[in-house]
Amino acid sequence: MKLSILLLAFTACASAEVHTMTLRQAVETAIAQNPDVLLARLDQQKARHQTTIARDPFVPKLFLGSGAAYTSGFPTSIDGSAPSILQARAVMAIFNRPQSYMAAQANEGVRGAGFDVTRKQEEAVYRVAGLYLDAERMARSLEAARRQGANLTRVRDLTQQRVTEGRELAIEGKKSNLAVLRSNQSAETLSIGLTNAETMLAMVLGMGPDDRVRPAPEERAPLVVPVSEEASIEQALESSNELKSLQSSMQSKLLEVKSYEAARLPRVNLLAQYSLLGKYNNYDEFFNRFQRNNVQIGMSFELPVLTGRTSSAQKSAAEAEIAKLRVQVSRTRTRITADLRAAYQNLRRAEGAREVARADLELAREELTISLAQMDEGRLPLARVEALRAAENEKWLAYYDTQHAADAARLEVLRETGTLEAALR
Repeated sequence: MKLSILLLAFTACASAEVHTMTLRQAVETAIAQNPDVLLARLDQQKARHQTTIARDPFVPKLFLGSGAAYTSGFPTSIDGSAPSILQARAVMAIFNRPQSYMAAQANEGVRGAGFDVTRKQEEAVYRVAGLYLDAERMARSLEAARRQGANLTRVRDLTQQRVTEGRELAIEGKKSNLAVLRSNQSAETLSIGLTNAETMLAMVLGMGPDDRVRPAPEERAPLVVPVSEEASIEQALESSNELKSLQSSMQSKLLEVKSYEAARLPRVNLLAQYSLLGKYNNYDEFFNRFQRNNVQIGMSFELPVLTGRTSSAQKSAAEAEIAKLRVQVSRTRTRITADLRAAYQNLRRAEGAREVARADLELAREELTISLAQMDEGRLPLARVEALRAAENEKWLAYYDTQHAADAARLEVLRETGTLEAALR
């Protein structure tokens, strides 16, 4: 039993794989195999098939068959046609305005599905970029936390030595030990967070549940956001695929309304039929002349007179949907404007916090440099220097957090303007 459990665990570990990717590679992989993007593409493919279905009545159809039967008396078959050895029928719609509008609506559906695919791609790219930056920040923070833990461990050892020698109070040893425990706990939390971020990144990229994606060490140019906030808002409103999708849905409903309004228009169909007759059905006994090959071609006209109230109700329902879509378009435009203004505010706040953290880090590094010189001169104990090194790593952790917040704010601005995918690729 234990052996089988060990084999299952080994198989699970062997199937798991860690993929190291750059941000650009992760973005390209998301576009290619993100599950939400794949589902949107399948919906787009389904919409294309709907256009074929909507156009089908205008495509000629040919049916072959046989009406061969034994007759006693007048030569007629059950469906009213003359019994025939071979029969061919062709039918095609020539004028059917409601069906024409339905075909146009199907074409608009394909266009709207294209906007939905682009939206899903943008959402996948944004999520991948966010998770990638999370994993990258946690990896750097974990490294700094481990350095800090090593520094605090040396401080604890030196403090314990001084306590043993009677040069420090026992409580100082407990304080230094608590600092080590807190540092180890922080490192453990960052390690778990890094594993979760890498696992989530793999899932968004369409990989298995046991796979992980690890950010590759690379030097990337900082993301450039538009300087003008007002120009960005205008660009976002023009390029928003969400607005385009809503407008496409509105256009589709307008075509649906027109199809209901055209329900009273006449319809014209092309009809053609060929029949091969046989003498054994007693045609010569009931008709003056027998002809083996018979062809009929013509058009059928249909004029709706009483169509009921269904079309009127469907038209009213579609008009209500159009009114609803207009409200959604207005609300979406307002939300995009407000979100983009908020994104710029967050960006300015995050960049200000990053500058403060950078200045704080530089100050800590200068203090450490001075302390090292004082230690070389014998004016400062090693424990004090190790404590300053731990403090420097703490500043690094704070700087990584502010750097991540600034990058996330830039991602949000680029997402709202619709230029994130181009900026990352």
